Amino acid sequence: MPPQADTQHPVSAPARVRRFTRAEHWVHRVTAVLMGVCVVTAACMYIPGLAVLVGRRELVTRIHEWAGVMLPVPVLAGLISRAFRVDLGHLNRWGPHDRVWLRAALRRDHRRSARPAGKFNAGQKTYAAWIAGATLVMLGTGVLMWFTHLTPLRWRTSATFVHDWLALTIGVVLAGHVGMALGDPEARRGLRTGLVSREWAEREHPLWRP
Repeated sequence: MPPQADTQHPVSAPARVRRFTRAEHWVHRVTAVLMGVCVVTAACMYIPGLAVLVGRRELVTRIHEWAGVMLPVPVLAGLISRAFRVDLGHLNRWGPHDRVWLRAALRRDHRRSARPAGKFNAGQKTYAAWIAGATLVMLGTGVLMWFTHLTPLRWRTSATFVHDWLALTIGVVLAGHVGMALGDPEARRGLRTGLVSREWAEREHPLWRP
């Protein structure tokens, strides 16, 4: 009797792949909430119309200060997660393909083949490095403004100048970050659920091997 043909079909690759863990989801979400509180309370303190509308400047100031002090906490807590530490390594590791990505972005070359990327593209790495540095500067200058007895008046004046102008820059950069996220529903789904489609991963991050 001849052997029967194998009727089993080959196992297809899963339609979705895991991009982020639950820990990474919460680090991003809590950081976003704290940053949002800082931006909104800063607007209520410095924009006259909002200041008059909201009132209670002392309360708004205290909320702003504590939200700012708490900003590093989610990242520090996230270090417990191995997946989060691995992703920090990806964000801090630059390769030749990142320079190719940046050159294409500066030339406004939107071809996918012109923008090779690993798990994070060069734009995301640049944003992460910039916002981390800006947050530390804001924290340092904010502490000088909060505890006025620690430093001379000249230092506090300089800290106020840096804090205010950097805050404006952060607001603009955050608006761009949110705008980019709104234009990519699959990336938002990845942050929300941890999963993205394999087709999106292969198209947007061809060098990533999940």
